Amino acid sequence: MRQANIFYKNQLAGILTENDAGYEFYYLPEYLSLETAKAVSLTLPLQKEAYISPTLFPFFDGLIPEGWLLDVALRNTDISILDRMSLLLTCCKDCIGAVSVVPIEEKEGKHV
Repeated sequence: MRQANIFYKNQLAGILTENDAGYEFYYLPEYLSLETAKAVSLTLPLQKEAYISPTLFPFFDGLIPEGWLLDVALRNTDISILDRMSLLLTCCKDCIGAVSVVPIEEKEGKHV
């Protein structure tokens, strides 16, 4: 299981998780309670319930670089082009736009 903090304009907005069943994204209750809370994407409107998908949500997949920038990322890592979550975690900490993706490191000794 891999997870990432999803930030909207430097405000922690939610958590993206990759697990054996696919992907889950949910907004944090603290974020939803803010008057200034905005959806990270029109395809992921604000709601308390988690979004679940067998594949990476198109919005997050769209944050992954393309073209020559993707080629540079692939050449400098051992990541497969098919491993979309690894590419997202590696390349999207400082994306263009309001959303950033920051990996949540697993605690040592913790087995999931």
